Amino acid sequence: DDGSESGRRVVFVTVGTTSFDKLVGAVDSEDVKKALFERDYTHLVIQMGRGRYLPSKCGGEDGGSSISVDYFTFSSDIAEFLKSASLVISHAGRSGSIFETLRMRKPLIVVVNEDLMDNHQTELAEELAERSHLFCARPHTLCETISSLHLDSLVPYEPGDAKPVAKVINRFLGFTDE
Repeated sequence: DDGSESGRRVVFVTVGTTSFDKLVGAVDSEDVKKALFERDYTHLVIQMGRGRYLPSKCGGEDGGSSISVDYFTFSSDIAEFLKSASLVISHAGRSGSIFETLRMRKPLIVVVNEDLMDNHQTELAEELAERSHLFCARPHTLCETISSLHLDSLVPYEPGDAKPVAKVINRFLGFTDE
């Protein structure tokens, strides 16, 4: 199920329990909404966490020439949103939701928060992107990433392979790769 029942193609954006206004603002920008609409996505659902930036809700009514936008702060069941999504955009800090999305075989763009000092999440996201399991972006490169999405280049993630994760953890702890 790719979330496209009855022509609905949902993009689900999640920041988890944190605040990542730069991501929410980027997704809410006209450029990104236009890029998503041009890729045939119909609905944008944003889980904005503790953020202060409020996206502009939109029913997508202007003659079907725009994407419908809705948002909420928290949900006890993110899995339902992931299931109905055709594309997931997640912040890098939630490795749990990253792996859950990959297990569901959903195309995923992980957006790195460059304002965080302790950024080993970036390493994990970049490692998984290097292996073509997901796409990695920054808030300011999100539009470009969406415009150049090649979903067929993604390689399904096999949960049994812990090597990339172990490698990142080892590097974080100061061990060498060998």
